[in-house]
Amino acid sequence: MKKMLSQYAAYNLWANQRIIEVINNLSDEQTERHIESSFNGIQKTLLHLWDVESIWWQRLKLTETQVWQSDNYTGSLMELTNNLLAQSKQWKEWIDIATEAALEHEFIYRNSKKDQFKQPVYEMLMHLFNHQTYHRGQIVTLIRQVGEPNIPNTDLISFLRKK
Repeated sequence: MKKMLSQYAAYNLWANQRIIEVINNLSDEQTERHIESSFNGIQKTLLHLWDVESIWWQRLKLTETQVWQSDNYTGSLMELTNNLLAQSKQWKEWIDIATEAALEHEFIYRNSKKDQFKQPVYEMLMHLFNHQTYHRGQIVTLIRQVGEPNIPNTDLISFLRKK
């Protein structure tokens, strides 16, 4: 289990880095453009990715009052992408030193609707990395819609082949 989750964490970081390299070369107009999607644009979707990684981190660490990074975010796109990458790196580093018992540990958390759940950490991690892949796919579509043709391959198999 640990080996697989460590690979997923490394993949998540790698894929975020690849897509962010493209995003950081776009204009402000392109990254802030309103485009119909789950989060209506590249920057808003990136904020969602950071929110999700941050909220799950806070839940795992049993933070009583969780902070949604997007609620009051006023920083630059570069700061946003750096924060997302730092959070992704933190997940990888945590998994790399986690024991099997820590990954199988059941923790209790509340979702954004205040519903309470209890589940193993490894299930949360599987959800987290799958969720991020889903929204990176949306970002690829958004990048194409703002006119950028150079989209990096972020498929899991491409990451695994490079190892």
